[in-house]
Amino acid sequence: MSSTVVIGAQYGDEGKGKVVDLLADKADLVVRFNGGNNAGHTVVVKGKKYKFHLMPSGAIQGKKCFIAAGIALDPKVLKQELGQLEQEISLVIDPRAQIIMPWHNALDLAKEEAKGKAKIGTTGRGIGPCYADRVSRTGIRFCELVEAQRLKEKVERQFGEKQALLQKVFGKEIGQSKEEILADYTTLGEEFSKYLGDVSMEVSEALKGGKNVLFEGAQGTFLDNDFGTYPYVTSSHPTAGAVFTGVGIGARAFDRVIGIVKAYTTRVGEGPFVTELKGELADKIRTVGAEFGTTTGRPRRVGWLDLPLLTTAIRLNGFTEIALTKLDVLNGLEKALVCTEYECDGKRLKEVPADLKELEKCTPVFEDLPGFEVKGSEKEYGELSEKARSYVEFVEKALGVPTKIVSIGPGREETILR
Repeated sequence: MSSTVVIGAQYGDEGKGKVVDLLADKADLVVRFNGGNNAGHTVVVKGKKYKFHLMPSGAIQGKKCFIAAGIALDPKVLKQELGQLEQEISLVIDPRAQIIMPWHNALDLAKEEAKGKAKIGTTGRGIGPCYADRVSRTGIRFCELVEAQRLKEKVERQFGEKQALLQKVFGKEIGQSKEEILADYTTLGEEFSKYLGDVSMEVSEALKGGKNVLFEGAQGTFLDNDFGTYPYVTSSHPTAGAVFTGVGIGARAFDRVIGIVKAYTTRVGEGPFVTELKGELADKIRTVGAEFGTTTGRPRRVGWLDLPLLTTAIRLNGFTEIALTKLDVLNGLEKALVCTEYECDGKRLKEVPADLKELEKCTPVFEDLPGFEVKGSEKEYGELSEKARSYVEFVEKALGVPTKIVSIGPGREETILR
């Protein structure tokens, strides 16, 4: 029996899609357990780029894929993603997964607009309002989407309330009539009914049966609803512990918990960013690294690698190893800075403070490392330049967790295993 969890160690966009695709080769099942189509995972195979928001990234490998109960599922987006795949996919969707409806998207955008300067940078994909309905016990689940009569009853109950809220509070509209929504989502339910299955039960049985199960997280540790930079966070839990509740399996030790770490740091939307860069160098890294959101297309904020952030992520997730991605993006810089500590009110901090107000006062303490060259053609770790290896090993030693994977390009083959 083998279980591997892949978690973003920063603010998302670390390169989880590529790593999951790589690891899926030896997996029997690949399971998405949190978030929704606010996530964007990119996989590049033989020059062809696949962009996933809901489908597990293991789909390219032809593995059996699972969308678990913890997901906020937009069926329109899933239909688009299934359409880009050339092969038939074995997919199971949990009956408990919550469905994103058009009023969720409308409410998400309306609420963000109403916040003005206090906006949090939501993707506007309806994730927050969908999870809010789940908590208030009014949401529509996948088991209801696939049964026309149950769906009709739910839409009849929800539509008037959501329309009134949008109109009276925000001066907005859902954008579709009740009849149009019913027609669209009844059709989607009919199309997707073949995917209905108890993910909790199937994954539990697979683990008992000795299958290799790969759990794919979305977003990043510091977008966690509790332990991230609240309120500039997502509505789910992108940490390793969420596997248990998002999938519905008993607490157990995972064989591997892999923290995906970009060789620098990026962030989309608002919120504190201690090591953020501005100006020409930031623009260069953003351009070379193609740092534009897979989901939104927005330019990502860019900064140096942040070790206090990663140290905290290790504590929260229990990483057994690190996958260091996009090392090639720092190629040719005169020097590469790494933040080793924060300074706040005369104190040195090794981890991220829990209070956002304290974090906002933190300034980075940097160590300068020499710049390095990465060709992108290296196949073995020893083929990397001495200075590139020094960067990897400096991070590894500081964190106390081995770096087992080093990515030096977007393609599956541009990966070094140690």
